[in-house]
Amino acid sequence: MNQMKKILIALDYDDTSQKVAEVGFSMAQAMKAEAVLLHVVSEQPVYYDSYMYMTELRVDILEDLKKTTNNFLDKTKKHLGDASITGLIKEGDIAQTILKTAKEINADIIVMGTHSRKWLESIIMGSQVEDVLKKTTIPLFVIPTKKQE
Repeated sequence: MNQMKKILIALDYDDTSQKVAEVGFSMAQAMKAEAVLLHVVSEQPVYYDSYMYMTELRVDILEDLKKTTNNFLDKTKKHLGDASITGLIKEGDIAQTILKTAKEINADIIVMGTHSRKWLESIIMGSQVEDVLKKTTIPLFVIPTKKQE
């Protein structure tokens, strides 16, 4: 029987991420596994100074975004009561980066939340959980985070 040794918990900035972190961390504790928190920064905006020259102007918000994300992960660790939890910040396509990171760290399971959006929002915005599910070879634990009405 395979023992779970590492659990990757993918978080976004939604206020329901706290629930995802709590459930994933509880799972890790119950399995005596290492919990790893991951936040993916997707696509930095690019601006151009004119149509004719198309000179790319990089808006250097990435460093500020990384600092904010670090603070977010630190607050999450504090909330969970374990400052030693590994927190990772990666850049790229969200689903692809989650899958790539899971393989890099040899995760035994990926934990994600689903916002349970209305069908039209899901079509327009896409579903990161669905994208991960379609491509993963690693077990995926999905936590419904639909807000109470």
